[in-house]
Amino acid sequence: MSFASGGASTGLLAATLMVAVSGPALAQAVPAVEPQPDQASLIADLQRQINELKATVADLKAAQTAAASAAVARPEGSVALAQDASPPAALAPSPGLAQAAPVSAVASQDPLQAPPSPVRTSEPWYEKLALRGYTQMRLNKIVSGDANAPAGVSRLRSIGDSGIRDDGNFTLRRVRLVLQGDLNDYVSLYFQPDFATAVSNQSGGERREGFAQLRDAYADVFPTGDKSFRIRLGQSKVPYGWENMQSSSNRLALDRSDGINSAAPGERDLGVVAYYTPSQVQEIWDRLAADGQKLFGNYGAFGLGVFNGQGLNRTETNNNVMKVALATWPFKLDGLGLEGQVLEVGGSMMRNRINPEVRSGGISPISYADNRVGLHAILYPQPFGLQAEWNWGRGPQFDPVNQQIETRALRGGYVQAMARVRNSPVGSFYPFARWQYYRGGFKAATNAPRLETEELEVGIEFLPTSALELTVTYGWASRREADERRFGQAEGELLRIQAQWNY
Repeated sequence: MSFASGGASTGLLAATLMVAVSGPALAQAVPAVEPQPDQASLIADLQRQINELKATVADLKAAQTAAASAAVARPEGSVALAQDASPPAALAPSPGLAQAAPVSAVASQDPLQAPPSPVRTSEPWYEKLALRGYTQMRLNKIVSGDANAPAGVSRLRSIGDSGIRDDGNFTLRRVRLVLQGDLNDYVSLYFQPDFATAVSNQSGGERREGFAQLRDAYADVFPTGDKSFRIRLGQSKVPYGWENMQSSSNRLALDRSDGINSAAPGERDLGVVAYYTPSQVQEIWDRLAADGQKLFGNYGAFGLGVFNGQGLNRTETNNNVMKVALATWPFKLDGLGLEGQVLEVGGSMMRNRINPEVRSGGISPISYADNRVGLHAILYPQPFGLQAEWNWGRGPQFDPVNQQIETRALRGGYVQAMARVRNSPVGSFYPFARWQYYRGGFKAATNAPRLETEELEVGIEFLPTSALELTVTYGWASRREADERRFGQAEGELLRIQAQWNY
């Protein structure tokens, strides 16, 4: 081959490479070269390489266009396929075109390609947990009766609300925050402090308000992933009494009754409890919840637990555990012609030994029997309803004659009638009336004093919006103060108003 013909071949090859990089338009602008007979095979090979380059460029443009579209359309946290995948074998450059840019280098020049972002293997913690709560502000007024009394004589007071006193006005009864959520299919958590706790003896016996106190701190474990069965670990409600289990944010009466709440003052203790809810029961409760009924909470139809037994936030003082069981079952009454009505009945039992606090300081060295059994029945208001509980048992009680704590019999409970008005100019509301009765010791107070309570209370709860509830009650009370140094019955009338806001 002559030098001239070799130069022409070299020029033609350079022009061909420019065509491959620049695209079809540039290739058409190159002047045609008249083939010579001895160059026919070389030109045919070059033409084949040109065709391969054209196909490669077309494939690269298509891949870049797809990558740009994916970068715009894919959700946050995903990764473009082009960043993870290796170039296909069909797009690899021909051995004769080693000078062409690598596929990865061309792809990296795409200005629309998003930078790599990490792949989320699970939801972050702040998407698994929810924060909610409620606050209750009260005004208590002793309208008439024994607002005050000399030493040794009972004053009109309540174990359910320390804001009932002769010189009281506004108080914050509860300020609750709840952090809860499912950590996965097998474990959930629940954490609730209260920021309206009062403490005494801060300055010569002065009472101070607004301290934080732990109420609930537990984890629910679902061994099979089925939430019909759960094991609750930590500080939680003691499954005794329907009213004790019901949240104070749902209850109509402002306070729990003395007879039922005296079984578990504060309603909580530290331990382990198992709950089981059959699907047919959960279906009824779900329907009642959707209807806006005031249920007793996220607890099972059957509960069985063991706890320390000393009470809320109190150190264990003996080797005994409190054993508690609860069963409750709702029945549809549609077959009796009461469309939509549900009657729920059940019972509770408790076996425990407790060391009460004593007036001389510390706790009693003697552990006393603390055993009870109770029954409950609730006819949900649709529009009229009834609710009743009663319990019997034996527990610690101070004997003023012997000046010591002894195990004595106890009994008490309540009956409540209520109605529900769904629509009115002021929103939905619940009128109600409750009578309560109790005779027995109060183990949560110093020296376990005897209580003698009889009270009739009427009230109405307004719900102008889901975020605000207003309750007004008026009561006639006959009570013995929870202090073993005071005797007799205090009597009087009480006006009470509460505003509750939910968040």
